[in-house]
Amino acid sequence: MTIQRTSAEENFSSDTSNSSAKIPTKSGRWLWFWVAMSGIAMVSATAGALLAVSLSSTPLMQANLSPQEAAVFDGDRIAGGGLRFSELTRPVNILVMGMSVLPPDVQNPPTETQNLRYFPQINSFEGLADVMLLIRFDPENKNLKMLSIPRDTRVEIEGHGMKKINSANVNGGPALTAKTVSNLLGGVGIDRYVRINVLGVGKLIDALGGVDVYVPKDMKYQDDSQRLYINLKKGQQHLNGDKALQLLRYRHDENGDIGRIQRQQIVMRALMDQTLNPATLGRLPEVLNVVKEHIDTNLTVEELLALVGYGARTNRSNIQQLMVPGRFSQKNEYDASYWIPDRERIAKTMAQHFDLQSTNRANYTEPAKLRVAIQDSTGDEKTNLQPLIRTLEKAGYRRVFIAKSWGEPLQVTHIVAQQGDSDEAESIRNTIGFGEVRVESTGTLGSDISIQVGKDWVQQMNLPGN
Repeated sequence: MTIQRTSAEENFSSDTSNSSAKIPTKSGRWLWFWVAMSGIAMVSATAGALLAVSLSSTPLMQANLSPQEAAVFDGDRIAGGGLRFSELTRPVNILVMGMSVLPPDVQNPPTETQNLRYFPQINSFEGLADVMLLIRFDPENKNLKMLSIPRDTRVEIEGHGMKKINSANVNGGPALTAKTVSNLLGGVGIDRYVRINVLGVGKLIDALGGVDVYVPKDMKYQDDSQRLYINLKKGQQHLNGDKALQLLRYRHDENGDIGRIQRQQIVMRALMDQTLNPATLGRLPEVLNVVKEHIDTNLTVEELLALVGYGARTNRSNIQQLMVPGRFSQKNEYDASYWIPDRERIAKTMAQHFDLQSTNRANYTEPAKLRVAIQDSTGDEKTNLQPLIRTLEKAGYRRVFIAKSWGEPLQVTHIVAQQGDSDEAESIRNTIGFGEVRVESTGTLGSDISIQVGKDWVQQMNLPGN
């Protein structure tokens, strides 16, 4: 494993290389101690996970793909060999599907579910794909991109006509789903797939010790037919697997499934922030043993570990969360409610983030054409946002509007690239002179950029001259 040297380490190395052979400082010794411990933890995690899974009788791949179906995925090696087996050697696109399966969704439901008066979740991969992500691990550019694909996206499914994309798995499993996703996204290549049942998601979060997350609002919902009971209060909380699933599955508000995608991105960022560290990686064998029966993937164990290791080494500022651009269908426009994909914006997103060539990509959007939403996230109703609006208008931004407040009180303003264009968000940051750029889809749906104003705006206003 190659470890990039920090500036502190480089200074320490140059000091000790002098002929005077200076004695290392206490802080230097601790720095090397933690570097060594991190390396030991990662090696131990890798070896332990390999041993744990290799001794198991349950393979990670549970689907039986025909040669034609297997050929949909790029079978080339994605990780190194020998001692470098845990290093990615090229950019990799992984299709991840979250499965929420009820007894009526499968041909032969478990016998223990047949005489119940409700429909429990079952451990199967045959149903609708409730969650769909295309994740790009890119060691060349040292970043990680996660593209959320709304389950209601209206697409052409080969041999089955125009349908919601979540039904592709029912019609043809992971291979047909991968084909459909690739066609939607301009022909992007898909290297591997992962399907994880919702039962496994809860167990995974429990195995990781839960997750600390801010619940953006009170959420209450009851579905007796599934015994699905959601009851969450607004605020910062530590959620176990069951509570986290309630947050992930809730979609009964004005934004429907798109609002759920936004909350999924919040949970995923929180999980990555708190779990991708050497201490957690040391628990990887336990985690794999807990969830392996709920996972179906054509990744090998070595490839899976290479992806996890890459994620652990990726700077959090280089992790970006996107969503397929589009709009809600209008009433009576189609036979059902759909997310209508925006082909032009999809081409731009894939060119910018997935290295897919497109003749339609616009290199620059004039400030006057950008839709800029401002969301008060200070928690103070008296916050004056008008000076911020005037600053943007003076810089040429003509489509600035006040949107619904962001639920979580923020210390630092988030400048959210809602449509995935980090350059546009960076330009706005340079204009207003404060805030943190985030490429994710947690902003206002009808915006290109959402400014979630934090308490640093109050500090900005109190500076001399303002």
